[in-house]
Amino acid sequence: MRDLLNLIRTLVWVTFFAALYQELRKPEAERTWHGKVAGVVPYDFRVPTVERLRAAYWDPASDVVFTDRVFGVGWAVNLPVAARKLAELVDQYADASRRLRAPHGGASERGSR
Repeated sequence: MRDLLNLIRTLVWVTFFAALYQELRKPEAERTWHGKVAGVVPYDFRVPTVERLRAAYWDPASDVVFTDRVFGVGWAVNLPVAARKLAELVDQYADASRRLRAPHGGASERGSR
């Protein structure tokens, strides 16, 4: 488990430095300080704004769970959408569990006597 955490930590640092390198390679006038490393992992080194914080962490109208992080490297979690999707999963599990526990016309009860 510790090896996995070390691997994740190393990947985060490599991605962070890759994002910095990507921006510093650009001419100063073209640096935006946000984008994607290798076209996949988002990064943003601009000062966060309330609008970007809200869009990343609190956008109940969206269906997207993972959004671009407001500051740093990686993704943010849209909390209301994540909570809604988790509630849907719990409801599905509860329904399936209820159906499995329900007697099937008494046939299973007669066979167990």
